[in-house]
Amino acid sequence: MPRIAGVNIPENKQIEIALTYVYGIGRSLSRKILAKTKINPNTPASKLTPEEINQLKDIIEKSYKIEGDLRREQMMAVKRLRDIGCWRGIRHQKGLPVRGQRTRTNTRTVRGNVRKTVGAGRKPPTIPT
Repeated sequence: MPRIAGVNIPENKQIEIALTYVYGIGRSLSRKILAKTKINPNTPASKLTPEEINQLKDIIEKSYKIEGDLRREQMMAVKRLRDIGCWRGIRHQKGLPVRGQRTRTNTRTVRGNVRKTVGAGRKPPTIPT
């Protein structure tokens, strides 16, 4: 199993897809990386030579922010918004949608599946008489 940036890459998948298991690398970025290294995107990850794996590691680690660094940067950006007390920071604190979505409906997952209407709640169990 090839290991890139501390992540085990699945062997049975094409290398273009397998690179997306690294946090911060999507399909388009994996295509760019493979174009730089001149590796065929359709080859399975298990067929890569050690030289090709080293090439991938070098390009990824030197050129892009991935995994822990990227997560840390995103957390610091949200923390900064909270500290300055701006609108987006307050929305992050309250656990509400940040980018202007409506909250009357459609935010159940963000709000923790809260149902406040009368008809949508659970019915109490029937009491045997």
